[in-house]
Amino acid sequence: MFVKELRLQQFRNYGDETVVFHPKVNIIAGKNAQGKTNLLEAISIMSMGKSFRTRKDSEMIGFGKEFCRASCVYFHGDRERSIEIEIRKDGKKAKVDGVPAEKNIDLLENIYIVVFSPDDLKIVKEEPEKRRKFIDRELCQIKPVYYRNLARYKKVLLQRNNLLKSERCSRSAVEAWDHLLAEYGAKIMMERDGFLKKINQISSRLHADITAGREKLELGYESDLPRREIFEDQRDVFLKILADSFEKDIQKGNTGKGPHKDDIRISVNGIDVRHFGSQGQQRTAALSMKLAEISLIKQETGEEAILLLDDVLSELDGERQKFLTHSLNEVQLFITTAELNSELLETLPEHKIYWVERGKISGK
Repeated sequence: MFVKELRLQQFRNYGDETVVFHPKVNIIAGKNAQGKTNLLEAISIMSMGKSFRTRKDSEMIGFGKEFCRASCVYFHGDRERSIEIEIRKDGKKAKVDGVPAEKNIDLLENIYIVVFSPDDLKIVKEEPEKRRKFIDRELCQIKPVYYRNLARYKKVLLQRNNLLKSERCSRSAVEAWDHLLAEYGAKIMMERDGFLKKINQISSRLHADITAGREKLELGYESDLPRREIFEDQRDVFLKILADSFEKDIQKGNTGKGPHKDDIRISVNGIDVRHFGSQGQQRTAALSMKLAEISLIKQETGEEAILLLDDVLSELDGERQKFLTHSLNEVQLFITTAELNSELLETLPEHKIYWVERGKISGK
């Protein structure tokens, strides 16, 4: 799987640019604030219809413009395919192989993309929401049913919280939402637990390779709900906790327990590196987790994902840079950088360099 061609129209600071990419390594070079990350953002939205930088689609529309459009031609196996996404201030439209895609979920399972940015290096030490996002983005890509259940859970959670804040709140009214919340919540928990067991195996192996066996990384599912192996049991446990927490929830005006509070337990040699690890340990753990995403996509779908490295190499030391690039020989790679490192270039397989300046791309 690889992106062959990308066209940008009024996307961020681009006017109308078309670029043909190398099937292996693409280096996007240029000074800061020229549009390098904007280019990767346009590629990234092809997988799920969402930006890794903003929750507001309208922010991707060029200044003073009414709409923007990003379209790509890519290869899935031996088949050439296309995706087009048009964003207007009042909404978004997408097409897959020329056929309208009604919702973001219709974009899933077409092209698999993993983004690795400086923010991802902070995933270990930052708040639990960042780690939940790590789980959710990957599961949504490989399991559209998870995407549906997560969206439904968030909608029901919002309705329940709104009701808890209202004057017409009653136990019977809240119970109607409790059943739905427990249903979708239990499904989310089962998927997250399975995901973390798989990603733990892969990331632990990668981490041992990076550290030459000096460190042992372990990931675990951390929830404020008791864990059960059977879906029905998990649903019933969650439902009981919601009922028992009614008085406390109504006082606070929100739902205090559930998958929306989940976290990932991350330890190195038995020490919780979220709170007690060095910056080097935290960054190595983050690197192992992101690389594990690539392997898991291959394991679950049979496809090689496309990796976008947004100015992340400058945040890693030479040893970790080499490990990262050497372990990605089978995937298409996009690297943004403000400075070309001749030593690193020599270690890369066949590649092409593109220069970005004020929304114009050269070297095409």
